Amino acid sequence: METASIELWHGSSHVIKHPEYGLVKPNNDYGRGFYCTRSVELAKEWACAGLDDGFANRYTLTTDGLLFLDLSQPPYTILNWLAMLVENRRFQPTTAVAAQGIEYLKQVFLPDASQADVIVGYRADDSYFSFARAFVNNAISIDQLAEAMRLGELGKQIVLASPQAFAALRFQGCEIARASTYHGLRNERDRTAREAYRRKSAEADLDGLFMRDIIREKVTNDDPRL
Repeated sequence: METASIELWHGSSHVIKHPEYGLVKPNNDYGRGFYCTRSVELAKEWACAGLDDGFANRYTLTTDGLLFLDLSQPPYTILNWLAMLVENRRFQPTTAVAAQGIEYLKQVFLPDASQADVIVGYRADDSYFSFARAFVNNAISIDQLAEAMRLGELGKQIVLASPQAFAALRFQGCEIARASTYHGLRNERDRTAREAYRRKSAEADLDGLFMRDIIREKVTNDDPRL
């Protein structure tokens, strides 16, 4: 019987032949895990955060028997993704609404990821993290946030989150990511997203659903406005 597998890429400043579970930073979008993408081009951009060349490491992941938590598909909404973000990233509230909103998101929208081997969802680069912060601070509506997340063609990230997922990963080689090319592309993607976001957020969404409304109306995941 043929096993199912997918190709993954991980951008880094160095070659990683054997990713190890537990040797990762806890304050990432979805907590501890090995963060990958299906796109070699995005991996090369992530590898060139600075001015030095990096590497796009290529892997195959055998998916048989692994439990996936895909936040980009129903029944999950963008608020489930946001709840994961405020749970794991350093998110300092600047208003009373934001403080209440963070707690409400965690209580009502935080998915149970304890059994997940692989988590799929948005990647919160700097610009996208600022969009999420603006929503929690009641500055933009949920529709404006959803639109902002589509700007810049960020794509999805695939996160290995369990020892079983790490054991199912196999290194297949790497490609060099030239900073002379990909550092500029990374910055251009961020700049384009921010400019488009500024234009969108300048529009008044008078009928939109804001963080204050979600708290006051006790909105849940089955609300048709989400």
